[in-house]
Amino acid sequence: MNASFMTVCSQVFTPRGIAGWCAKGLPFLLAIFVCAGNVQTKAAGSALFLAGACFIGSAHESANGSVSVKVDVQPSELRSQPAGANWLSYNGDYTGRRFSSLDQINTENVQNLRAQWVFHVPNSDNLEVTPFVVDGLMIVTSANDAYALDGQTGRSIWHYSRPITEGLIDDASQHHNRGVAMLHSRAYMETDNAHLLCLDARSGHLIWDVAYTDGNKNYGATSAPLVVNGKVIVGTSGGDDGVRGFVAAYDAETGKLAWRFWTIPGPGEFGSSSWPGEIYKHGGGTTWMPGTFDPGLNTLYWGTSNPSPDFDGGPRPGDDLYTDCVLALDPDTGKLKWYFQFTPHDLFDYDATETPMLVDAEYQGQPRKLLVEANRNGFLYVLDRTDGQFLSATPFVEKLNWAKGIDSKGRPIRTEVQPTAGGTRVCPGFAGATNWYSPSYNPALGLVYFFALEDCDVYLRKPQEFKEGRTYYSTGVRHSSGDHGQKILLAFALDSTKPVWRYVQTGGAHSSAGTMTTAGGLVFFGDTGQSLEAVDGRSAKALWHFNMGQAIHASPMTYAVNKKQYVAIAAGSDIFSFGLP
Repeated sequence: MNASFMTVCSQVFTPRGIAGWCAKGLPFLLAIFVCAGNVQTKAAGSALFLAGACFIGSAHESANGSVSVKVDVQPSELRSQPAGANWLSYNGDYTGRRFSSLDQINTENVQNLRAQWVFHVPNSDNLEVTPFVVDGLMIVTSANDAYALDGQTGRSIWHYSRPITEGLIDDASQHHNRGVAMLHSRAYMETDNAHLLCLDARSGHLIWDVAYTDGNKNYGATSAPLVVNGKVIVGTSGGDDGVRGFVAAYDAETGKLAWRFWTIPGPGEFGSSSWPGEIYKHGGGTTWMPGTFDPGLNTLYWGTSNPSPDFDGGPRPGDDLYTDCVLALDPDTGKLKWYFQFTPHDLFDYDATETPMLVDAEYQGQPRKLLVEANRNGFLYVLDRTDGQFLSATPFVEKLNWAKGIDSKGRPIRTEVQPTAGGTRVCPGFAGATNWYSPSYNPALGLVYFFALEDCDVYLRKPQEFKEGRTYYSTGVRHSSGDHGQKILLAFALDSTKPVWRYVQTGGAHSSAGTMTTAGGLVFFGDTGQSLEAVDGRSAKALWHFNMGQAIHASPMTYAVNKKQYVAIAAGSDIFSFGLP
């Protein structure tokens, strides 16, 4: 090869060079293959791999015009709201409202919705992912696998695979994964053993891999990351297993740790009085669901889980900060701005990892920047998100015996109900009055939508010592005879004390499905009868349903390709996409 050709090839074998040549089209891609065939280096091998991905993607794009390999998600796009043609985070946008501006599918025509395609994921029968979509490219995850799909046809574009981790316990051992985040052409996902992976979104090629825990197998990760200000924000699972929770931020380009906020204070820190001796190392407070972000206030809002041991409060006196809290953090430094604790000294596993929705609305006669959370403890909270001021808490279930109400400062007025050696009936039960399944908020209608669960369990307490590789509940729960679980879809106005409407579920299947609402006046959700349903957001009038034949443990989303709107949801081991004829 002559010197000039060698110079061209050396310019090709860089990430920027490959991306640039990909954009130039087929003749230039063929040049990459020629270079790779003549320069036998590791860089040439990587170039050949990426060029192949570009070639396949480019051919696919030209064939049906639905997917572009020129993926470049800008920070300004991540800040835009509400979600529209693209769905750029687990909740669609930074607000956590799961509201889409798309209205092609609406209350007048939703009855015509039809399945467009189904993609089968071979290594899971219990998907919890929300698809990510940018310019027609959809990325979904299952366990430690990621799949890129054509959002219009469901055709597979690339697949990244990594073996599941052996020896994990509790939630992590189920290998759930809720999706990806993205910045520019890089996709980020968590693994079951709490590694953060950076993938090339055009090819699925692994760019870097960072372990963000110390290797303790009681740690895990089940969430989707959140990209904020050039950083990838992650959390962990394991709050029932005696780990020390945290929120961490990594540089999106290099994978270098930027900051870490420990949710369990160390010795001498504010709140450490609840964690005497070495117990702080096993205090729980994990961060296993994505948070939300307000760019205007430059504030990150992240929920924390229960303290551990779960049902024995003896080793952890006091409020047990910062468990069962929403944390307001500076995303650039990790510094705590404020916190609000929903359930001080929790004895019932009432995680506060439910989505903290950010709503700008008039509240009690004045415009406010609000944080709204339907909490697992049975109360719907409204806070001022600028400073964490408590505004209101409304009970949304009838079966509620652990507290009599919430005082003027936002603290629960406790009853004497608590776990005992012989067992005590507690309401809400172990699954909570609601849980991680997604709520939504429609600003046009001024309504919050979420699922409530009316149920109770018998809680038992038996002290135990922490041991790595074992859970740390200090015993457990059993079904309360005479109590029968009932799920209900609720709609609340922000300042109402009772639901605007209730949509009672009748199916017998277990469901952890959430909600999504649109400018078309609709609420989509997975019901307890294994169906995706759509109801009128104003009235709860049933308008459409499609039976999946599989339990649904994920939340719906919507996107558009070539000006056509789709609705997608994971059910069982499949991704379903629906559209109008």
